[in-house]
Amino acid sequence: MSSYGKFAYVYDELMADMPYPDWLEFAETAWKLHGKPLTVAELGCGTGSITIPLAASGYHMTGIDLSSDMLSVAQKKLEEHPQGRRFLREGGVRWVRQNMKEWELPEPVDSVISFCDCLNYVLEEQDVQAVFASTFAGLKPGGTFLFDVHHPNTLIRYEEEQPFFMNEPSISYIWTSELDVPRREIEHHLSIFVREEERGDLYRRFEETHVQRAYDPEWMTAELLKAGFSDVKTYADFEWVEADDSAQRLFYVAVK
Repeated sequence: MSSYGKFAYVYDELMADMPYPDWLEFAETAWKLHGKPLTVAELGCGTGSITIPLAASGYHMTGIDLSSDMLSVAQKKLEEHPQGRRFLREGGVRWVRQNMKEWELPEPVDSVISFCDCLNYVLEEQDVQAVFASTFAGLKPGGTFLFDVHHPNTLIRYEEEQPFFMNEPSISYIWTSELDVPRREIEHHLSIFVREEERGDLYRRFEETHVQRAYDPEWMTAELLKAGFSDVKTYADFEWVEADDSAQRLFYVAVK
């Protein structure tokens, strides 16, 4: 199994404290303002922690991710969900392995979401432009594109505040970061220790490296408009307030 494959199977435990309810609430509020969708695609869906709750709320969901291991975990979570049998029977959730730079579905959807700073993993400007173009093409007229990214200043804070540690009975990590200031690009190095179920005193170690890049907020807005979106707004930190340089996380709402 690849290192990334190993990471997929501990991802939910490592991300247990992430504010998934806040992302869900942000999406619901945006849809109240811009029109409630029926069909929604999530780019970078990971293990389905947002896709599945939205399906439970009645949306027809498509989770898109490049990692087959992540999608395998998502499918297992779907099968174990209280409404999983209904989702499988009625086709309320489907998983698609695609690159978000060139994703495509048979029919356009009403809304596209991409949360948990997935766009920060797109490391070249032309590839961000490709994501915007593919998303515009994959939306119905009037559809919405909702996503969040780290503000460039957040990467500076990461380097200043690192190293980070987690020490739980079943899993631990040591996390260090290196920042490339001119590119606004940060490389995260994680040493992860996972306890073996058969032997509680034995931990398995594996290494992960993740690279993220932050982009100028004004450039992001300009590129969304160039891609064809007619209305683009930026908000700060799960709040419906205008973003400035004090924001840690930028939320974009773009309307086709």
